[in-house]
Amino acid sequence: MGLDDDAREYHREEPPGKIEISTTKPTNTQRDLSLAYSPGVAAPCRDIDADPTRAYEYTAKGNLVGVVSNGSAVLGLGDIGAQASKPVMEGKGVLFKRFADIDVFDIELDLDDPDAIVESVRAMEPTFGGINLEDIKAPECFVVESRLREETDIPIFHDDQHGTAIISGAALLNAADVVDKDLEDLRIVFSGAGASALATARFYTSLGVQKDNIVMCDSSGVIGSDREGLNEYKAEFAADVDAETLPEAMEGADVFVGLSVGGIVSEEMVASMADDPIVFAMANPDPEINYEDAKAARDDTVIMATGRSDYPNQVNNVLGFPFIFRGALDVRATEINEEMKRAAAEALAELARQDVPDAVVKAYGDQPLQFGPDYLIPKPLDPRVLFEVAPAVAEAAMDSGCARSEVNLEAYEERLEARLGKSREMMRVVLNKAKSDPKRVALAEGGDEKIIRAAYQMQEQGIAQPVLVGNADEIAETAAELGLEFRPEIVDPRSGDWDHYADRLYDLRQREGVTKNEAHELIRGDSNYFASVMVEQGDADAMLTGLTHHYPSALRPPLQIIGTAPDADYAAGVYMLTFKNRVIFAADTTVNLDPASDVLAEITKHTGELARRFNVEPRAAMLSYSNFGSVENEGTRKIRDAVSTLHADDEVDFPVDGEMQADTAVVEDILEGTYEFSQLDEPANVLVFPNLEAGNIGYKLLQRLGGAEAIGPMLVGMDKPVHVLQRGDEVKDIVNLAGVAVVDAQE
Repeated sequence: MGLDDDAREYHREEPPGKIEISTTKPTNTQRDLSLAYSPGVAAPCRDIDADPTRAYEYTAKGNLVGVVSNGSAVLGLGDIGAQASKPVMEGKGVLFKRFADIDVFDIELDLDDPDAIVESVRAMEPTFGGINLEDIKAPECFVVESRLREETDIPIFHDDQHGTAIISGAALLNAADVVDKDLEDLRIVFSGAGASALATARFYTSLGVQKDNIVMCDSSGVIGSDREGLNEYKAEFAADVDAETLPEAMEGADVFVGLSVGGIVSEEMVASMADDPIVFAMANPDPEINYEDAKAARDDTVIMATGRSDYPNQVNNVLGFPFIFRGALDVRATEINEEMKRAAAEALAELARQDVPDAVVKAYGDQPLQFGPDYLIPKPLDPRVLFEVAPAVAEAAMDSGCARSEVNLEAYEERLEARLGKSREMMRVVLNKAKSDPKRVALAEGGDEKIIRAAYQMQEQGIAQPVLVGNADEIAETAAELGLEFRPEIVDPRSGDWDHYADRLYDLRQREGVTKNEAHELIRGDSNYFASVMVEQGDADAMLTGLTHHYPSALRPPLQIIGTAPDADYAAGVYMLTFKNRVIFAADTTVNLDPASDVLAEITKHTGELARRFNVEPRAAMLSYSNFGSVENEGTRKIRDAVSTLHADDEVDFPVDGEMQADTAVVEDILEGTYEFSQLDEPANVLVFPNLEAGNIGYKLLQRLGGAEAIGPMLVGMDKPVHVLQRGDEVKDIVNLAGVAVVDAQE
């Protein structure tokens, strides 16, 4: 099957289309329904009647965008009409939801008259928090957007005009920086004079480009000031120049912006441009000149961007509209103005200069992504775009006076993180605590690229004071190659006087078969032993290791040197599993093979303490294949004994019960309906498995089949904070565990 057939099957599969409506409140009981509809719904209706702004409080209006089109200018398809454009508009809704958690109704209007479109959309203003106009041909689109902005009190945004302008504007900011040219000096030639080209030219002037330095060409050639019959939109950029054709206009130009048709620019035309030219060939699916030809046209730097995903610097509107609307909706903006658009472009440009997360690199085939000629703008799948663009837009709306509500920008970022999943919300709690008093974290595998990148983020975000353990020269060289402008603290075990570390290791392990010479060799040659002694001696507050080691071999040195806490005899591994509306702590998943009852009791206590570090009040269930004595054998007795131990422990101030089956522990109806005597009055959020095999299987099934995000493993019960990474963990996982380690050290 080809792509077309695959796409047909994708859309045809039950249920047809790509979107649906789902409820956000309980609808299980008669009371739920009476609140959702009659008679309960009358109360919010009366309140809104008295104060229309309360619609944002009682309804979905504040998170609902209308994607409106008449299908007269669908990308690559032309005027296909309203009905045929519906798959495109549904797709737009998918992007809004996927990238910014914004709900969408797609509205296809069978109208050609711009006045009729305006009247229809204006009449729907009570429904929506904002309107995204889509695929309406020029010049009607200008009229529709302009009038709706004047006649409505919600954000109106024609993405075909402004989306490309904003994203390519971000690329232009960075491209000019790469080639060391000032925006005000750039000579720019446009191929194309449609809605997108005109809006892009206007936006470039907003960024600092001189209008007199812009030459625009349409299918008839250069739009000169002497051309007759120009409409008001093209006349705005009529230039007083001698050139009459696109090739003539491109001679000596610094920038080419293509928003026209493919294949109309030759290598010779690129060769005629100024030094280090910037070529934005954005026609889709075929650019005005393809990437390889533009690069081959000359020997100096050619900065190239297209609209295609298979080349660097893809100008993709999805980098803009979801996040611009997110920021605008969250401050109840009355419009999307020039200040907000400019803020979005500047935020995107700044984000491209930052280190790129591993998940983004993997999503794009592990190709290097580092600021420079081939990476001017972030990739569409970069989740950080939400946290950079939406706050920038919201702030610009507040500063420019079009916001009807204020947001605290620091707290706002946390709200945005919660929209991307419970795990980000939970980690924000810990990272904020870490930032309040960052501690020294020894990174035993300091020469690893991921560790260095994580150290940079820890330092930049103020989460921790990273100490990289490893070869100082190699670490500094790697940091420079990665373009990370920071001076990390490096401790090199192979240089310097570390005899006191070796002596301490010998003192601790001399009766465990370690000689004095071996102690010196371990300190010099094994960074895990070095970092463990460093933490044990108080020269660092916490330790991370395990990225390049098997879990048992990484855990062994800190267990031998640091050991367990005074109130603990055993360490245990815990994963935090986050679902859409639930958090589960699963233990033990990595350390204890077949724990006895006293070990299970201790694991439960430490896991409850860990949950509280995430501001979660623990409710623990001791899991088994039986419920409260339904099976009698050594395995179930072990769990019941652990529960009895915990119930008798005055220091355990959270509910614990068992033995119980997994569904009993997490399903409220089973817990309350059948086992009302249980000490758990709500479903458990701490699940203690009977052995390592069950714990490891259980958490992985929940992660893979239950759709949970996993954070960990977090080591509990140690005398000082130590966490062992999993091989293959990403930079964000390392940073997250460093945050957990810092909070451990604080407490």
